[in-house]
Amino acid sequence: MAAVPGPLPPAEAEALVRALQGSELRDVGGQGWLRQHEYVEKLNMHGILSASAGQEQLLTELLVTHAKIPVLIGELISVEIWKHKIFPVLCRLEDFKPRSTFPIYVVLHHEASIINLLETVFFYKWKGPGGGRLWGLTLCETLVVVKEICESAEDSILDLIDYCHRKLTLLAARSTKAQAVTSAELCAEHLASPSSMQELQKQAEMMEFEISLKALSVLRFITDQVDSLPLSALTRMLNTHNLPCLLVELVEHCPWSCWEAGKLKKFENGTWHVVPPEDQVKMTKLDGQVWLALLNLLLSPECQHKYRFDGFNKSQLLKLRAFLTDVLIDQLPNLVEMQRFLSYLAVTEPAPPKKDLILEQVPVIRDHILKKNSGKWEAIAKHQVKHAFSLTEEELKLQARRWAQTYSLDMMEALAPDKPRCRVCGVEAAKRCSRCRNEWYCTRACQVQHWQKHKPACNLMAEVSRSVDDL
Repeated sequence: MAAVPGPLPPAEAEALVRALQGSELRDVGGQGWLRQHEYVEKLNMHGILSASAGQEQLLTELLVTHAKIPVLIGELISVEIWKHKIFPVLCRLEDFKPRSTFPIYVVLHHEASIINLLETVFFYKWKGPGGGRLWGLTLCETLVVVKEICESAEDSILDLIDYCHRKLTLLAARSTKAQAVTSAELCAEHLASPSSMQELQKQAEMMEFEISLKALSVLRFITDQVDSLPLSALTRMLNTHNLPCLLVELVEHCPWSCWEAGKLKKFENGTWHVVPPEDQVKMTKLDGQVWLALLNLLLSPECQHKYRFDGFNKSQLLKLRAFLTDVLIDQLPNLVEMQRFLSYLAVTEPAPPKKDLILEQVPVIRDHILKKNSGKWEAIAKHQVKHAFSLTEEELKLQARRWAQTYSLDMMEALAPDKPRCRVCGVEAAKRCSRCRNEWYCTRACQVQHWQKHKPACNLMAEVSRSVDDL
């Protein structure tokens, strides 16, 4: 049996952190950019494995020490812009028929990798002196870690707040009539075979939901530091974006849960699960993130001094009282303070915030990228088609070797929260395709049924595996 992969050695992790650097939008998908993606992916896996093993997070210290948090935020926003400005142009190019859409998928996935890495460094599990698993450090130690990250971000913390706001707005607007499809349901053959750009658009939409949920977690950790954040950051969260009211919308609509065929489904650990009746009132981690962010933003004296409790905001906030049941408060006792605050708010008229004369900082990363590349979107897309996404068969095989080394199957399985499921019927699976070792099946019959769809991907991935073994 193969050994379970472990975190990177400290020296290798530090070398990868030191190598992180920003890139130009025009260079996205190129060889230099792909190296940066590999660094991010390896650090992302390292962070998750360290957290899963209960090890102290050296990664956080390295990113802070070497001032790489602003670099990650810059790359996060850059790939977000690429997705909204360049990717649609690629999808409209009628003569663009790539042999494989996986190189483009890697760019789309880059955003998910960075936001997941940021979430990991903001919050990680730690093994206490007695060996017990805790959800985090002691309260004091956790606040120190988050404070260091926020301070290391410097002015880019404003850009990160704006980014999270954009994602939460999309999340609040998502229809709750049906569950969102997730990246866990992507077909490997769609990525490896010459599939349509329309299919890739669907995959991008699938990832957007999970990215938005990660952004919710990151924002909640930022709100843990409301008393020490720059005044501009606080003003941006409370007044520019009115995050308290946006969070109320998330409580109301709860886009990570839905009813389907009379059954309640909730999104946890990357997949949708049917919730048994006895657990339907149980608070999920995502529910907890929203309520904790609201506690931070509404109960902090600094926030109460800055927030505008006008008629609209007050009416929106008072909607929360309907959700503050005894069952919910039993699960998160701090909500008693929220209940008291809302009862007080209902019968009083808070004083309007003082109109202090201040010089407010504004986020610059997104505006800088947009202004620098304004009017060049089609030219950039055509440049990337020629130099990054139109790989020959040999170039594709060579690149696939690098992907196979980066996305190790053993590593991915170590990170997976659940046991593998059959690709055809979805039940728990114990049999794996022996050629590519990528797809799982419960029976031989399911494997035979799926073979025609799986064959193109299997052939490519099996050849890549042989090439890697020969290295």
